[in-house]
Amino acid sequence: MHTTASPLNETGGRIPERYKLVGLCVLAVCVCYIDRVNMSVAVIAMQEQYKWSETVKGLVLSAFFIGYMAFMPPSGWLANRLGGRRVLGFAVLWWSVWTLLTPIGAALSLPMLAVARISMGCGEAATFPAVYNLYGRWVLPGERSRAVSFLLAGIPLGTLFALMTTGWIVTNYGWPIVFYACGLIGLVWCLVWFPSSYDQPADHPRMSAAERALLLAHAPETAGTQPVPWGRLLRAPAVWALIINHLCTNWVFYVLLAWLPSYFRTALGLSIEKSGFYAAGPWLAMFVVGTASGYLADALVRRGMSLTTVRKIMQITGLLGAAFFMLAARDVTSPGTAFGLMCGALGTLALSWSGFLPNHLDIAPRYADVLMGITNTAGTVPGVVGIAITGWLVNVTGTYTTAFALAAGINLFGAVVWLLFSTAEKVVD
Repeated sequence: MHTTASPLNETGGRIPERYKLVGLCVLAVCVCYIDRVNMSVAVIAMQEQYKWSETVKGLVLSAFFIGYMAFMPPSGWLANRLGGRRVLGFAVLWWSVWTLLTPIGAALSLPMLAVARISMGCGEAATFPAVYNLYGRWVLPGERSRAVSFLLAGIPLGTLFALMTTGWIVTNYGWPIVFYACGLIGLVWCLVWFPSSYDQPADHPRMSAAERALLLAHAPETAGTQPVPWGRLLRAPAVWALIINHLCTNWVFYVLLAWLPSYFRTALGLSIEKSGFYAAGPWLAMFVVGTASGYLADALVRRGMSLTTVRKIMQITGLLGAAFFMLAARDVTSPGTAFGLMCGALGTLALSWSGFLPNHLDIAPRYADVLMGITNTAGTVPGVVGIAITGWLVNVTGTYTTAFALAAGINLFGAVVWLLFSTAEKVVD
């Protein structure tokens, strides 16, 4: 990230403190997805051990999202009232503990496993609202697309790590070790976060005077000083465009997040270890395209294109591109071809990182945390419904054809809504 002035001039040659905070937030998202995605590979071995049907496996995968969706709205309110630093730190601590307890829950009973997954989801729900709360004060307007794309890069990085290591760990050490190792990673992050992060730039003891002045000049009012304007937010068409697009974009995202290893395993006949590696490639494509999209979006704005136009181009291209590749993958039988199409689906979908996701900060910078809590509640519906429906469709039809076509259709609907109703103009001050 950079502004018109050189960041190194602002900080006397040191790395700007806002960069460090963004980096720790990216790592938090990375840990979040390591702990979330490991189940998509480990569940294959768990299914074989506990003799689950595809439908039961789908319910196990979707249990996480029940807690994730239920706690999303209150997590946005908590971040707005208490500040993102504390909320994010305690969220990582909470979900890491429940990750460690997952094998114990599975050994006791299916309901206890569901309790562990739901509780873990409650903790992870606070991640993005808490980070958006911090970004409102720590990220300059001209750096938003890049800061959000870097944040979202933690998703494929964590997913890649989980997919490339979980299969190997399961094969060599058994699936319970996956959850013990991943839970410890989160605890280590907490040990770094609490002593080195601050809610307000003004509170940072090591920040240069120039950087502090720059951030304070662009920061919204302190969190919690004004009541949340619920009516103005929920009456705005742009907010509903965000809500609908969070749901539509996440449908393909969550279906592939949960089912891609199983798709390579059951539909294409690969081993558990190979399924994890094949499933990792599309997330690498997402990382590359998503990170580049942030630079491209900010560059287009600097060259005079309106921010609303940039948001529309990125979001609609991402949705239509992903829909095309999902439709093309319906009847594929070659692992190599399927791999290429899944790379295309997640790669193009990553353009949305500079579409709807930074738009929360565009239209409601002071309440971006609350708005993220609202839209991500809708965005979690695919995690509960989409993952379960995919399992049911695969169980009934024996293929992924119908599930992929449904995902593509939902993306097309989101693109139309975004074209008609989205804007980058402020909805609330």
